[in-house]
Amino acid sequence: MTAPHSYYVSLTGLSLALRCKKVKWRRENDVTAKRTRGERAGLTRDQILDAALDLVDREGVKALTMRRLGAALGVEAMTLYHHVPNKDALLDGLVERVFGRALPVAAEDTGWRDWLRAYAGSLRTTLLRHPGVLPLAASRPAVTPATLDAVERGLGVLTGAGFPLGRAVHALNTLSLLVIAHTAAEDTVGAVEGAGSAAWLRTLEAGRYPLVTEAARSGAGTDDGERFAFAVEALLAGFAATAAPASPHG
Repeated sequence: MTAPHSYYVSLTGLSLALRCKKVKWRRENDVTAKRTRGERAGLTRDQILDAALDLVDREGVKALTMRRLGAALGVEAMTLYHHVPNKDALLDGLVERVFGRALPVAAEDTGWRDWLRAYAGSLRTTLLRHPGVLPLAASRPAVTPATLDAVERGLGVLTGAGFPLGRAVHALNTLSLLVIAHTAAEDTVGAVEGAGSAAWLRTLEAGRYPLVTEAARSGAGTDDGERFAFAVEALLAGFAATAAPASPHG
Protein backbone atom coordinates (compact mmCIF):
# COMPACT_ATOMS: atom_id res chain seq x y z
CA MET A 1 0.00 0.00 0.00
CA THR A 2 1.43 3.35 -1.02
CA ALA A 3 1.69 5.96 1.70
CA PRO A 4 -0.23 9.20 1.02
CA HIS A 5 1.74 12.26 -0.04
CA SER A 6 1.17 15.71 1.42
CA TYR A 7 2.75 19.05 0.52
CA TYR A 8 1.79 21.61 3.12
CA VAL A 9 2.64 24.85 1.33
CA SER A 10 3.07 23.82 -2.24
CA LEU A 11 1.41 21.29 -4.52
CA THR A 12 -1.87 20.08 -3.06
CA GLY A 13 -3.53 23.33 -4.07
CA LEU A 14 -3.63 22.30 -7.73
CA SER A 15 -7.07 20.72 -7.58
CA LEU A 16 -8.46 23.68 -5.66
CA ALA A 17 -7.03 26.06 -8.22
CA LEU A 18 -8.72 24.13 -11.00
CA ARG A 19 -11.99 24.08 -9.11
CA CYS A 20 -11.85 27.84 -8.68
CA LYS A 21 -11.11 28.22 -12.37
CA LYS A 22 -14.22 26.19 -13.22
CA VAL A 23 -16.37 28.36 -10.99
CA LYS A 24 -15.03 31.45 -12.73
CA TRP A 25 -15.73 29.90 -16.14
CA ARG A 26 -19.32 29.13 -15.17
CA ARG A 27 -19.74 32.79 -14.29
CA GLU A 28 -18.26 33.95 -17.58
CA ASN A 29 -21.51 35.58 -18.74
CA ASP A 30 -21.45 37.83 -15.68
CA VAL A 31 -17.84 39.03 -16.02
CA THR A 32 -18.58 42.20 -17.98
CA ALA A 33 -21.23 43.41 -15.55
CA LYS A 34 -19.06 42.64 -12.52
CA ARG A 35 -16.04 44.33 -14.03
CA THR A 36 -18.08 47.47 -14.64
CA ARG A 37 -19.35 47.57 -11.07
CA GLY A 38 -15.91 46.81 -9.63
CA GLU A 39 -14.18 49.49 -11.64
CA ARG A 40 -16.86 52.00 -10.88
CA ALA A 41 -16.45 51.33 -7.15
CA GLY A 42 -12.72 51.98 -7.48
CA LEU A 43 -11.80 48.82 -5.57
CA THR A 44 -8.63 46.79 -5.91
CA ARG A 45 -7.95 43.22 -4.86
CA ASP A 46 -5.51 44.46 -2.23
CA GLN A 47 -8.16 46.72 -0.71
CA ILE A 48 -10.61 43.83 -0.58
CA LEU A 49 -8.10 41.51 1.07
CA ASP A 50 -7.10 44.16 3.60
CA ALA A 51 -10.75 44.74 4.50
CA ALA A 52 -11.32 40.99 4.78
CA LEU A 53 -8.29 40.67 7.04
CA ASP A 54 -9.57 43.48 9.23
CA LEU A 55 -13.00 41.80 9.49
CA VAL A 56 -11.44 38.44 10.39
CA ASP A 57 -9.23 40.12 12.99
CA ARG A 58 -12.28 41.65 14.65
CA GLU A 59 -14.83 38.86 14.37
CA GLY A 60 -13.15 35.66 13.19
CA VAL A 61 -13.26 33.65 9.97
CA LYS A 62 -16.86 32.50 10.49
CA ALA A 63 -18.04 36.09 10.31
CA LEU A 64 -16.46 36.62 6.89
CA THR A 65 -19.06 36.57 4.14
CA MET A 66 -19.16 38.36 0.82
CA ARG A 67 -22.20 40.30 2.02
CA ARG A 68 -20.49 41.43 5.24
CA LEU A 69 -17.32 42.31 3.38
CA GLY A 70 -19.23 44.29 0.77
CA ALA A 71 -21.00 46.23 3.52
CA ALA A 72 -17.67 47.04 5.16
CA LEU A 73 -16.41 48.42 1.84
CA GLY A 74 -19.63 50.24 1.05
CA VAL A 75 -20.49 48.17 -2.03
CA GLU A 76 -22.81 45.31 -2.92
CA ALA A 77 -21.43 41.80 -2.49
CA MET A 78 -21.61 41.15 -6.26
CA THR A 79 -19.11 43.98 -6.82
CA LEU A 80 -16.41 41.92 -5.09
CA TYR A 81 -16.57 39.08 -7.58
CA HIS A 82 -14.65 41.10 -10.14
CA HIS A 83 -11.55 40.60 -7.98
CA VAL A 84 -12.33 37.42 -6.00
CA PRO A 85 -14.45 34.91 -7.95
CA ASN A 86 -15.71 33.06 -4.85
CA LYS A 87 -15.31 32.60 -1.10
CA ASP A 88 -12.47 30.09 -1.53
CA ALA A 89 -10.48 32.62 -3.54
CA LEU A 90 -11.02 35.18 -0.77
CA LEU A 91 -9.76 32.79 1.91
CA ASP A 92 -6.77 31.85 -0.22
CA GLY A 93 -6.04 35.54 -0.60
CA LEU A 94 -5.88 35.93 3.18
CA VAL A 95 -3.31 33.13 3.37
CA GLU A 96 -1.39 34.90 0.60
CA ARG A 97 -1.48 38.14 2.58
CA VAL A 98 -0.03 36.56 5.71
CA PHE A 99 2.69 34.48 4.09
CA GLY A 100 3.63 37.22 1.64
CA ARG A 101 4.24 39.68 4.46
CA ALA A 102 6.41 37.14 6.27
CA LEU A 103 8.93 36.59 3.46
CA PRO A 104 12.30 38.23 4.13
CA VAL A 105 14.53 39.66 1.45
CA ALA A 106 16.82 37.50 -0.68
CA ALA A 107 19.50 35.50 1.13
CA GLU A 108 22.59 36.30 -0.97
CA ASP A 109 24.22 38.25 1.85
CA THR A 110 22.82 36.35 4.83
CA GLY A 111 22.68 32.63 4.06
CA TRP A 112 19.90 30.09 4.38
CA ARG A 113 19.92 29.88 8.20
CA ASP A 114 19.42 33.62 8.64
CA TRP A 115 16.79 33.62 5.91
CA LEU A 116 14.78 30.84 7.55
CA ARG A 117 15.25 32.41 10.98
CA ALA A 118 13.93 35.74 9.69
CA TYR A 119 11.05 34.00 7.90
CA ALA A 120 10.01 32.11 11.04
CA GLY A 121 10.15 35.20 13.22
CA SER A 122 8.26 37.35 10.74
CA LEU A 123 5.57 34.71 10.18
CA ARG A 124 5.06 34.34 13.93
CA THR A 125 4.77 38.12 14.36
CA THR A 126 2.30 38.38 11.48
CA LEU A 127 0.12 35.52 12.74
CA LEU A 128 0.07 36.90 16.28
CA ARG A 129 -1.06 40.21 14.78
CA HIS A 130 -3.77 38.40 12.78
CA PRO A 131 -4.76 35.35 14.87
CA GLY A 132 -8.05 35.04 13.04
CA VAL A 133 -6.13 33.76 10.01
CA LEU A 134 -4.53 30.91 11.98
CA PRO A 135 -7.21 28.33 11.03
CA LEU A 136 -6.68 29.20 7.36
CA ALA A 137 -2.89 29.07 7.59
CA ALA A 138 -3.18 25.63 9.18
CA SER A 139 -5.60 24.19 6.64
CA ARG A 140 -5.29 25.86 3.24
CA PRO A 141 -2.42 25.10 0.84
CA ALA A 142 -0.65 27.63 -1.35
CA VAL A 143 -2.69 28.19 -4.52
CA THR A 144 -2.48 31.86 -5.47
CA PRO A 145 0.37 33.04 -7.71
CA ALA A 146 1.75 35.31 -4.98
CA THR A 147 1.75 32.54 -2.36
CA LEU A 148 3.37 30.12 -4.78
CA ASP A 149 5.97 32.80 -5.55
CA ALA A 150 6.75 32.88 -1.83
CA VAL A 151 7.11 29.09 -1.73
CA GLU A 152 9.33 29.18 -4.81
CA ARG A 153 11.55 31.80 -3.23
CA GLY A 154 11.97 29.77 -0.05
CA LEU A 155 12.79 26.60 -1.98
CA GLY A 156 15.22 28.58 -4.11
CA VAL A 157 17.08 29.75 -1.02
CA LEU A 158 17.43 26.19 0.25
CA THR A 159 18.31 24.46 -3.02
CA GLY A 160 20.77 27.27 -3.74
CA ALA A 161 22.49 26.40 -0.46
CA GLY A 162 22.82 22.76 -1.47
CA PHE A 163 19.63 21.17 -0.16
CA PRO A 164 18.19 18.47 -2.42
CA LEU A 165 14.72 19.57 -3.56
CA GLY A 166 12.86 17.00 -1.45
CA ARG A 167 14.75 17.99 1.69
CA ALA A 168 14.13 21.65 0.88
CA VAL A 169 10.38 21.01 0.73
CA HIS A 170 10.54 19.12 4.03
CA ALA A 171 12.52 21.89 5.70
CA LEU A 172 10.22 24.70 4.56
CA ASN A 173 7.09 22.75 5.48
CA THR A 174 8.46 21.68 8.86
CA LEU A 175 9.43 25.21 9.82
CA SER A 176 6.10 26.63 8.64
CA LEU A 177 4.18 24.02 10.64
CA LEU A 178 6.23 24.77 13.75
CA VAL A 179 5.46 28.48 13.47
CA ILE A 180 1.73 27.92 12.91
CA ALA A 181 1.37 25.39 15.74
CA HIS A 182 3.42 27.45 18.20
CA THR A 183 1.54 30.63 17.36
CA ALA A 184 -1.82 28.86 17.73
CA ALA A 185 -0.73 27.65 21.17
CA GLU A 186 0.35 31.15 22.16
CA ASP A 187 -2.99 32.54 21.04
CA THR A 188 -5.05 30.03 23.01
CA VAL A 189 -3.00 28.76 25.96
CA GLY A 190 -1.94 32.25 26.96
CA ALA A 191 -5.53 33.05 27.87
CA VAL A 192 -6.05 29.92 30.01
CA GLU A 193 -7.27 30.50 33.53
CA GLY A 194 -7.95 27.94 36.22
CA ALA A 195 -6.76 24.37 35.65
CA GLY A 196 -3.59 24.34 33.56
CA SER A 197 -2.64 27.95 34.24
CA ALA A 198 0.63 28.93 35.91
CA ALA A 199 -1.26 29.95 39.04
CA TRP A 200 -2.94 26.55 39.17
CA LEU A 201 0.34 24.70 38.63
CA ARG A 202 1.89 26.56 41.55
CA THR A 203 -0.73 25.03 43.85
CA LEU A 204 0.16 21.44 42.98
CA GLU A 205 1.75 19.16 45.55
CA ALA A 206 5.44 20.07 45.46
CA GLY A 207 6.51 16.72 46.85
CA ARG A 208 4.99 14.90 43.87
CA TYR A 209 5.67 17.53 41.19
CA PRO A 210 8.79 19.39 42.38
CA LEU A 211 10.03 20.37 38.93
CA VAL A 212 6.63 21.39 37.58
CA THR A 213 5.84 23.58 40.58
CA GLU A 214 9.33 25.09 40.57
CA ALA A 215 9.00 25.99 36.89
CA ALA A 216 5.60 27.55 37.57
CA ARG A 217 6.94 29.57 40.51
CA SER A 218 10.16 30.71 38.81
CA GLY A 219 8.83 31.08 35.28
CA ALA A 220 11.56 28.80 33.93
CA GLY A 221 10.76 27.68 30.40
CA THR A 222 7.53 29.62 30.22
CA ASP A 223 8.54 32.53 27.99
CA ASP A 224 6.88 32.10 24.58
CA GLY A 225 9.56 34.03 22.70
CA GLU A 226 12.40 32.05 24.25
CA ARG A 227 10.66 28.75 23.55
CA PHE A 228 10.02 29.73 19.97
CA ALA A 229 13.64 30.78 19.37
CA PHE A 230 14.87 27.55 20.97
CA ALA A 231 12.66 25.44 18.70
CA VAL A 232 13.69 27.33 15.56
CA GLU A 233 17.39 26.97 16.38
CA ALA A 234 16.94 23.26 17.06
CA LEU A 235 15.29 22.82 13.66
CA LEU A 236 17.98 24.81 11.87
CA ALA A 237 20.70 22.72 13.53
CA GLY A 238 18.92 19.57 12.42
CA PHE A 239 18.52 20.85 8.87
CA ALA A 240 22.22 21.69 8.71
CA ALA A 241 23.24 18.27 9.99
CA THR A 242 21.06 16.21 7.67
CA ALA A 243 20.17 18.13 4.55
CA ALA A 244 22.84 20.54 3.39
CA PRO A 245 26.62 20.63 3.04
CA ALA A 246 28.63 22.87 5.29
CA SER A 247 28.60 26.45 4.06
CA PRO A 248 30.37 29.58 5.30
CA HIS A 249 27.08 31.44 4.71
CA GLY A 250 24.86 28.84 6.44
